[in-house]
Amino acid sequence: MVAAASIQWMNPAELSLSPAYAEQHWYAAYTCANHEKRVAAELGGRGVEQYLPLYSSVRRWRDRRVRLEMPLFPGYVFVRLALRDKVRVLQVPSLVRLVSFNGQPAALSDDEMEVLRRGLTDQMNAQPHPYLAVGRRVRVVSGPLTGLEGIIVRKKNRVRFVISLNLIMRSVSVELDDADIVPAN
Repeated sequence: MVAAASIQWMNPAELSLSPAYAEQHWYAAYTCANHEKRVAAELGGRGVEQYLPLYSSVRRWRDRRVRLEMPLFPGYVFVRLALRDKVRVLQVPSLVRLVSFNGQPAALSDDEMEVLRRGLTDQMNAQPHPYLAVGRRVRVVSGPLTGLEGIIVRKKNRVRFVISLNLIMRSVSVELDDADIVPAN
């Protein structure tokens, strides 16, 4: 007689998946309008690694001024997951979909996401910026954003470095010194 504990049954779906479905990558998750914080909290509660960069904005109402923490990339939360676990993410209320091309979720560069997570801190004073695809390309050579390439713009005699995420067609800008950047190849 064979013990039931010694037999391991494999799910047929697991047999047909390629090893790429088990690797974790960063993906952009599209959310309902103004639900980014709620989605990020729910993902964190489900044990999914998520990243929601915020910036501080002062809003003036009739009787007072209020400092709000707003998403740097409105409508998006970044999640790190293996594609085999995407159902757990897609079940989150207010999360619409993962950004995809030809029906396949499009992964963001792990290196680029790590630099963004490390570099987009409160001290950097990052702000949303209109999406830029054309301009003078530069590379950061020192500081927390070392290695990132982007576009340089001048604003009020200050240098602003614009980081564009082509996958979601969104940009953010941070203030840098001229000495921290060199022309990109």
